[in-house]
Amino acid sequence: MKTILVSSSFDDMRCADFRFLEEAARLGQRLHALLWSDELIQRLTGKPPKFPQAERQYLLGAIRYVGQITVVNDLTYPDLKPQVYAVREGDDTSARRQWAGSRGIEYRVIEERVLRLVPPPPEVPVNPRSSRPKVVVTGCFDYFHSGHVRFFEECSELGDLYVVVGHDANIRLLKGEGHPLFPATERRYIVGSIRYVTEALISSGQGWMDAEPEFQRIRPDIYVVNEDGDRPEKRAFCQKHGIEYRVLKRLPKPGLARRSSTSLRGF
Repeated sequence: MKTILVSSSFDDMRCADFRFLEEAARLGQRLHALLWSDELIQRLTGKPPKFPQAERQYLLGAIRYVGQITVVNDLTYPDLKPQVYAVREGDDTSARRQWAGSRGIEYRVIEERVLRLVPPPPEVPVNPRSSRPKVVVTGCFDYFHSGHVRFFEECSELGDLYVVVGHDANIRLLKGEGHPLFPATERRYIVGSIRYVTEALISSGQGWMDAEPEFQRIRPDIYVVNEDGDRPEKRAFCQKHGIEYRVLKRLPKPGLARRSSTSLRGF
């Protein structure tokens, strides 16, 4: 099995970070991510990470491209010998090249221009067949965090999970100018990178039920929202179409802090 090694803080991740993991994973069969500890980040940068180690590890472990995670306290890695060591273009250094070369490890640099290319959204499936119930969730997911991962994890226990991300114009309509912070293509891509999600899509309707066209095609059995997303329009739609409507409490993964996109964005 060809193992690909990547090493980073994986802190406050953006679309390009997820793209890096996907591109690195393409180079072999198993992606091994070395996650820098809080202490190592403090030593290297002079400040603590935005998110603590346990939270970074939880989110990283939920990304479908990652096969293994090892927390490290230094950058020597004496006992590791993967087949490939992959780095982002901005992280390419002579020290990293020397480390790989001295061990006979293939060294690959993934260019930033590649990471800026976001795959287009897939076609909305029409009544996909499954032995499990079909579950739909909708939302903005504008500043992705561990709370979103936990929500998806819980929802996926109910069936195959389809996430419909709100398109930019509708998010602006509902939340006001300045929203969303990130475009729908990036938000959808990040959501689709989470292993609990069967498919991630972009809405094409308007208002609180902007995903109505997608509902008509997917024909879900269950619509799940959290407490913040509970709306009369959603309840009425489900009652009319015979869809089970569930409201989940907004709880973080045990041991992690509660997060919200609003507080992380700062507006």
